[in-house]
Amino acid sequence: RRDAPAGGEWRQRTEEQWRGKAQVREVEEEERQEHHGKESVPRGTCQTMCPTRELQDRQLQNCLHRFELLAGTERDRRPRGDPLRAVKEYSRPAAGKDSTNSSDLRPAAVLLKTVCYLIDKVAASPHLRPWTEASVISPVYNFVFDRLRGVKQDMIIQRSSGLNCVAILERTVRFLIYASYRLCGEPLRLYDPRINDTHLQENLSWLLDCYATGTEPHPNQEEFQALGLLYNLAQHIMELPERLRCSPAVTLALSINRAFNERNPVRVLRLARRLNFIQSCALHRHLVSCRRDLLLIYSHGFNSRNCRFPLDRLAQLLCLDASLTTRLCQAHGVEVNRDNQLIFSKAAFTEPEQEQLHCKLYHNIVAEKQRDHSVGDIIHGCT
Repeated sequence: RRDAPAGGEWRQRTEEQWRGKAQVREVEEEERQEHHGKESVPRGTCQTMCPTRELQDRQLQNCLHRFELLAGTERDRRPRGDPLRAVKEYSRPAAGKDSTNSSDLRPAAVLLKTVCYLIDKVAASPHLRPWTEASVISPVYNFVFDRLRGVKQDMIIQRSSGLNCVAILERTVRFLIYASYRLCGEPLRLYDPRINDTHLQENLSWLLDCYATGTEPHPNQEEFQALGLLYNLAQHIMELPERLRCSPAVTLALSINRAFNERNPVRVLRLARRLNFIQSCALHRHLVSCRRDLLLIYSHGFNSRNCRFPLDRLAQLLCLDASLTTRLCQAHGVEVNRDNQLIFSKAAFTEPEQEQLHCKLYHNIVAEKQRDHSVGDIIHGCT
């Protein structure tokens, strides 16, 4: 043809057309996948704390927890489950198992109701005690911990977000922080701090991400930003808006964070007195190393044969009574004479075995702040 483009020009136009068509196809594919992804997110329809099918299956298999049994059937050969007390348990993903069945998933409102039940009727119940004990099968903590994992599993499958999601995560984080303090020092067969810590970090990270990406107001954001700082003592605070950085709770947590990283245990312990109970629970796992650092610093600073340091003064700095201070000093090789005076020596300072330091004995600074706050008030944030 006379009006046909030259060979080079023709090839150029052809390549542009193909590129244009390819780009259109890519955009259409992305839109199709996005639309398909939105449609494929399952939405729960179960309006009870435990799906009917699971309750029937576990009843047939005699796998109901003692907290879920119908009153009066506990001694039966096959006890029956109480639909008002049974809670969906956590189950590991398995090949061939459909975990997206809408009738087995609970919507966000039902999940929040389930969490409140676990707190009010199980964790805070004065009748279901103790939280953990060797002679008790599946104690309170294990039951609540497992059922909260089940709640989280439903939330992940449904990609939950919004205010109900935040309310659930806030209560879960408080429960795990409180458990890390209350069950500190328990045998591993009853309570594993590493597993508790792993789930606490995951829930806290998810919660802080909800705060960062959400558009709704979050009145408890300052509280949990401070708890994250105290629990991890990690300086991510500069990423926060100035309004949060200047809030009293975050400012205090940041001061403790800075003192800890500067190896200033005296200031850490002094500032720790200003924390409320749940904040003290978050910080308590760092108190052992703070007290150890204080004794090490004093062993070098007061290293003299003729130097004597009053026991009551050290007890005040450590936030312990005299007997526990004496016990802690002796575990680290610090001599206590008959006149209740300490003789520090950097050569005598020793690192005690983990078995010699029972963290639970040194919880004075935390325990005295609980006062008459109930477990329910602590986890719901009503203190």
